[in-house]
Amino acid sequence: MENVPCTMKAWIYGQHGKPEDVLKLKSDVVVPELKEDQVLVKVMASGLNPVDNKRMLGIFVQAECPFPTVPGYDVAGVVVKVGSQVKNLKVGDEVYGNIHEKALDHPKQYGTLAEYTAVEERLLAPKPKNLSFTEAASLPVAIGTAYEGLQRCEFTAGQSILVLGGAGGVGSMVIQLAKHVFGASRVVATASTGKLELLRNLGADLAVDYTKENFEDLLEKFDVVYDCVGQCERAVKAMKEGGKVVIVIGAVTVPAFVFIVTSNGADLEKLNPYLERGKVKAVIDPNGIYPFSQTLEGLAYVDTGRVAGKVVIYPIQQDN
Repeated sequence: MENVPCTMKAWIYGQHGKPEDVLKLKSDVVVPELKEDQVLVKVMASGLNPVDNKRMLGIFVQAECPFPTVPGYDVAGVVVKVGSQVKNLKVGDEVYGNIHEKALDHPKQYGTLAEYTAVEERLLAPKPKNLSFTEAASLPVAIGTAYEGLQRCEFTAGQSILVLGGAGGVGSMVIQLAKHVFGASRVVATASTGKLELLRNLGADLAVDYTKENFEDLLEKFDVVYDCVGQCERAVKAMKEGGKVVIVIGAVTVPAFVFIVTSNGADLEKLNPYLERGKVKAVIDPNGIYPFSQTLEGLAYVDTGRVAGKVVIYPIQQDN
């Protein structure tokens, strides 16, 4: 059993504001205490998400955890300690997951931008054997959101789907899951000019350049429109009669619906075979891997909205 220190390095903020103003790297943050159903994970890599920046700015202040706060949702790492009620995971297991069960309903005070994080066993899954820690850390929030959205709109084999923002973290997963897991008959996705090839490589039958054409002017309409960019009013015009629009950001236009992802290790386990067979691939921006010391630069890149896939912080652990 690894000798776990009492304190750790972590990025932490004690008030709301711009990340560059409030987020600090400290080396004396107390390693979180384990609850009975939790494991302590030595964080090898952590994925960044737009919500990290938004929470720091105080956008979700009504449903926040107390200060000081360690940000971060996505983790890939190694179990170093287990709580008394943990049933399946053991010390040494390589795992990944989204540590916040309800993304915006009082998330944990101590997130994943730290050397260690405590998380309920049920929110984790075994890391796919063929994936690096970096690849695994890019997945949980994005693939979890994509999967839950497709389930909620009852997407089934033989249906068509339009993915708005297909090159982003969630969109790149929606394309792959719709095509290779749910059995879509046709996948159309939007992105800017430089990212159209990525959409095709992920499984899109048609890649639409949103800088040159309006997706709602396409002659074809879709069983499902999955809006990852917040263009709901236009998205509704692209669905078939009786179709569905699912959105993960922005204002809702009837009959669309919005949801916020619930973390669930069982869903990740269901998707592991597709990841291990290479049917679904992690998508990390070509410039999207930042060392732990450059987390602020990583968050700033996420904030540009121009990321292809995901941004990941790796390595977290420094050989002391």
